Amino acid sequence: MVDPSGPSPQYLKVKTHLREGIASGRWRPGERLPSESELTEAFGVSRMTVNRALRELHQEGMVERVQGVGSFVAQLHRIASTLTVRDVHDDIAERGHQHEADVQVLETVKATAEQAQQFQLKPGARLFHSVIVHRDNGVAVQCEDRWVNPACAPDYMAQDFTQVTPTHYLLEVAPLSEARYTIEAELPSALEARLLDMPHAEPCLVVKRCTLSMGRVVTAVRLVHPGSRWILQGSFQA
Repeated sequence: MVDPSGPSPQYLKVKTHLREGIASGRWRPGERLPSESELTEAFGVSRMTVNRALRELHQEGMVERVQGVGSFVAQLHRIASTLTVRDVHDDIAERGHQHEADVQVLETVKATAEQAQQFQLKPGARLFHSVIVHRDNGVAVQCEDRWVNPACAPDYMAQDFTQVTPTHYLLEVAPLSEARYTIEAELPSALEARLLDMPHAEPCLVVKRCTLSMGRVVTAVRLVHPGSRWILQGSFQA
């Protein structure tokens, strides 16, 4: 028996138990959850209480319910497939503003041990490296520090990134199959503060993203935005 004592509503205890089990991987996408009768017995509650917990998880996109069969963990691709990698040029253009790009660095470098591991290459292997400042109506809003796998984009160094963004070019030559990212608040480095024409003590919104195409790492990028000049927004649906 699961102890149902405490101030929380009974349905919420069932819901939290299932939600935490899904989040921890106890039940994986596509796997069947305990039946309503099993949950009713485990928590000592009514079938109506269990049904409410499952119904709310279904409405939130975490659970799929099949009449007469049971409840299953939702396939996560239903959410992930609706997320997109945004191009800063498009974000600026959609506001009716003028996008400009200043290319600060465009070079070929040798991968460090850490980069080689990330790109699944040998240490010292070639990587392309670019640093670009993106401006919105003349105001610096993003410093893009990017590393690229030459095997996935061999002509990267030949592009005019004042006319086409790296994001736009890479999505064309190496169609995205997977992306991993983090979003953090950080202080800019001395170089980033200078390129973005901002105080070093002003917090930035930093996106670190790694994108893959057909199982190969294409690019790793650090996108730094002055906190007072940029908002990240988007939408998804289950």
